[in-house]
Amino acid sequence: MSSSLPQEIYLLLDSAGALIVFQEKGATWAGVVAFSSEDKAREFCHVSNLDAAEVAAISTADPGAVATLITSIKRRAIRNLLLDLDYKTGACTQIDFDGDSFGAIAPRQFTPASHH
Repeated sequence: MSSSLPQEIYLLLDSAGALIVFQEKGATWAGVVAFSSEDKAREFCHVSNLDAAEVAAISTADPGAVATLITSIKRRAIRNLLLDLDYKTGACTQIDFDGDSFGAIAPRQFTPASHH
């Protein structure tokens, strides 16, 4: 897991244009699923059988774009980005929001999806 931001992050959008989020069972908050490359985003969709309609990129070096993104999603119960979430292992990098910019970055481990 990386401890720094990639130059771009890739977000998954559903058919209505809404961001795809992940909420752990029993958690109050959700995180936006984001990836450090378009290939990783598409691989997540394939492995998880997620039907994302689009992959959108945002430059992490553009403070205006980052502020707009964070302001729009903090209105909902979303408090962080989950970068490069591995569907099989549950490992990712959590990037917290600090006001209208990115804040603390730390490794995160979720319980992997169970396969019945």
